[in-house]
Amino acid sequence: MAKAPKDGSRILVTIRSSEQGPAEVDLAYWSNGDQFGGEGWRAADSSPGQIFEYAEPELKCWMPMPSADLNRLSTPSPWEGSDAQQFDGSGI
Repeated sequence: MAKAPKDGSRILVTIRSSEQGPAEVDLAYWSNGDQFGGEGWRAADSSPGQIFEYAEPELKCWMPMPSADLNRLSTPSPWEGSDAQQFDGSGI
């Protein structure tokens, strides 16, 4: 996540599995902070009307948004690889 863009552009992130559920992929963006909270990773597209904030340790890796493929209308599977340091965003 260290090299993920923090310009507000949307990216795909793998959320680590936890006691709240298995790993999953979400659409997220970096927010510099506003009336909804401080700066950090947020997701609002998956649940319209709700803004989710992710702490850095909750996110395993990221990738840029893929180009549109009209024959495939689903997100990729969560990355299940090791937790070795990944600085290039190549985990998803």
